Formats: sequence, structure tokens, C-alpha cells
Amino acid sequence: MSVHVKKTTGHTAEITWDPKRDDPKGYLAAAVESDQLAYALEALGDPDDVGLKGVSPETALRASAHTAQLGALLERRLTVQVVRLRDVHGYSWRRIAEALLGDPDKQSSIRRKYDTGRRLLGR
Repeated sequence: MSVHVKKTTGHTAEITWDPKRDDPKGYLAAAVESDQLAYALEALGDPDDVGLKGVSPETALRASAHTAQLGALLERRLTVQVVRLRDVHGYSWRRIAEALLGDPDKQSSIRRKYDTGRRLLGR
């Protein structure tokens, strides 16, 4: 994948990708164009008010909805990654649990993600 996040000057970054190769379903473009990515980054950068300080109730609701939508999409993509880690790369449940959850004993959580990923893949 050739998605690049390049720190430019100060506290700025530039994100580049090839729409045909890196984003054939338009997920990246939609996350940027709909402000999902911006709202999620604001939530990450504001540990106390999670990006909602001083905004109207309607904006707070919209920001939270965008963050939730992006989070749900990322969770679905993660479940497919778990399938690939297990089926293609041959990692054990313990190794995947350690890498993703920081606890090799959380194998059952990884297996649930795996099952969800297989359903999303139609298997």
C-alpha cells in the first residue's frame, strides 16, 4: 500500500494515496471528505474534552457520529486483518492476541474477531 502520511512543517501533515490502487472502494476519500477523519483526530488530540469543547450540541452529536462511523469501519477492517494474520501469515491465536491486545491470554477475543472477519468475507 502506498498511503503516505508525511509530517511537513511544525504540526502539519500531508496524506497522499492512489485512489485506484489504495482506495478502490473510496473509504479513504469518504473519511476525508465527510470529516470523519478530522473529527476522529480531534477526539484523539483532546484527551479531556475529546474534541467537543465549546461546540454546539448539534456539532457535538455530528462529531461523535463521524468518530463512531470511522471507528466501526476500522473495527470491521481489523477483523479482516485478523483473518489474514491467521490464514495467510499463519500466526497463532496467542501471537495475534499479544500483538493486537497486549495479552496472549485473550485468544477468545481474537477468535471472535476472526469469526466476524470470515463472515464479512463471506466464508
